[in-house]
Amino acid sequence: MQEPMLRLNGVNENLRILVETELRGADSPAKVEQALNTLFPEFPSQDNSEQPVLGKGMNVVWQAEQIPLDTYLKHLHDQRILDTALDAMTVQFEGGKTQFELLRQAAIVGKVAFPLRDEKPLGGVITITLEGEHLGDWLEAATWHKGRDIAPRSIKDDLAMDSGGEAVTWI
Repeated sequence: MQEPMLRLNGVNENLRILVETELRGADSPAKVEQALNTLFPEFPSQDNSEQPVLGKGMNVVWQAEQIPLDTYLKHLHDQRILDTALDAMTVQFEGGKTQFELLRQAAIVGKVAFPLRDEKPLGGVITITLEGEHLGDWLEAATWHKGRDIAPRSIKDDLAMDSGGEAVTWI
């Protein structure tokens, strides 16, 4: 019988986790909250949010700390995008800290998608900041899959995506 897979959540692994998103212009607070709650169900409700009105756009930042990452990580596993996630989550990796973005439009339908660097996607982004002493090890463990027994991967290795988001392959 196969043992159940270890599920990480970041909170119980001594990481500092910050999940935030900016509502601008005519962003619908209800739809933004739905996108957040799809990947991060423990993100606190924003019941007091004002609705945008014609001629008066919004400019608000929602943020919460220590939001468990288990649902987000489960989506990565279910979508089978663990190597892509490792690459995207570590583009800005600096030892004990990293920051990455997720597309809100994808999140609202239960998908994880990462924007290209310097892209300003329609629908906005969710920004995740992770900090911790052994963050690199945690990221590799959180995105591990059996295929890495055959083709090992590590942060910023020669198999990482190029700057345009294209896969790098070996011959």
